[in-house]
Amino acid sequence: MRILIVEDEPLLRTQLADALHAAGYAVDAASNGVDAHHLGDCGSYDAVVLDLGLPQLDGISVLRRWRAAGRSMPVLILTARDGWHERVSGIDAGADDYLGKPFHMEELLARLRALIRRAGGHASAELVCGPLTLDTRNSRASVNGQALTLTSHEYRVLAYLMHHRDEVISRSDLVEHIYAQDFDRDSNTVEVFIARLRKKLPPGLIKTVRGLGYRLTAAE
Repeated sequence: MRILIVEDEPLLRTQLADALHAAGYAVDAASNGVDAHHLGDCGSYDAVVLDLGLPQLDGISVLRRWRAAGRSMPVLILTARDGWHERVSGIDAGADDYLGKPFHMEELLARLRALIRRAGGHASAELVCGPLTLDTRNSRASVNGQALTLTSHEYRVLAYLMHHRDEVISRSDLVEHIYAQDFDRDSNTVEVFIARLRKKLPPGLIKTVRGLGYRLTAAE
């Protein structure tokens, strides 16, 4: 899963990026509204953390432009504790949730997990597909209760497939959602990650749809 952080304060931006990396996400970051608008308009993100007080172009304007262009990724806005008018403006502009500064990182992570789950139509923090369970709170996967050992990229591939269970996901979609913008992307490595996952999962969970991509579904 891939997240965009938009925050002009360097220390907080770094702290957010580190926390999201540790939680298993691919992360891009922007320090101003112009760069943020470009990234959100061109990239594929599962969620965005958006500060409103940005240089060059304010966060509300960035959000409005995204929504006007049909960009529907979930957006969590960051506001000052007493900035209730900013929260109202953000929600009206198309934000999905807000969090006041200062905040606890665990709360931000929980809100992001909830936004991503809701975007995929999931109600629980645990995603299940047959014997396979993904605990999004702890970034852990298990089969019949036995924990799986996964690399960071294997986990990202599996998490994206689990959030889109029973959907056909193309290789290009997986590339867009498991790598950060500045990562040296190679679409062929997706096949490697899929092959590794198949060795760790029960047969038949990840199906190849010829010419289209992959589908995660409970074995028939």
